[in-house]
Amino acid sequence: MNAPDLSYLGKQLREERNRKGLSLREVARRAKISPSMISQIENGHVMPSVSTLWSLTTILGMQIDELFNHAKPAHNQIRASEQAPAGADSPIQRGTNRERLRLAAGVVWERLTVRPDEKVEFLKVTYAIGAESCPKDSLFRHGGKEYAYVISGKLGLQIGFSKYELKAGDSVSYSADQPHRLWTIGNEPAVAIWVIVNRNDDNYIEIRDGA
Repeated sequence: MNAPDLSYLGKQLREERNRKGLSLREVARRAKISPSMISQIENGHVMPSVSTLWSLTTILGMQIDELFNHAKPAHNQIRASEQAPAGADSPIQRGTNRERLRLAAGVVWERLTVRPDEKVEFLKVTYAIGAESCPKDSLFRHGGKEYAYVISGKLGLQIGFSKYELKAGDSVSYSADQPHRLWTIGNEPAVAIWVIVNRNDDNYIEIRDGA
């Protein structure tokens, strides 16, 4: 797996914030995090959490697809037969060269589409041991609907006041505008296929502390 390119992610966030004419403090106020944290993320010193990244991209009106690490595996790691011919409009995303986002607490998103899609985020998601989408005393929400299928490991899911345990072979669907939280259960990473539909239909996001 490629090392995370934090400078690329931060640069994209900073450029979009400037393009929108928003100050660092204004974005921090809306996201309910400190200006210093925003600055560290933009300068590539800190990886954002899942909830923080959802918040920032929603505030800035960005697609998650815009932030994926465009660095590819070394050439000798990809067989020639797995590379699309130059200029080809191939629908196939090879497993050897997926674009990745590595977030705080060991959460990794891998894009499963060849190119960005305005309506759907189609991802392979890995939660490392001890990883979580946001702190235990917080929940977050955003627009759209989420669908997930667990490949291996166990995931904890809280939606509102209800808590669930998902294991390999389980699937779930829920409206993402319900406050929710995810975390790894047990001593092995949790891996799932995730689909988020129409995430930008609702431009409101909230992180609730003490929920």
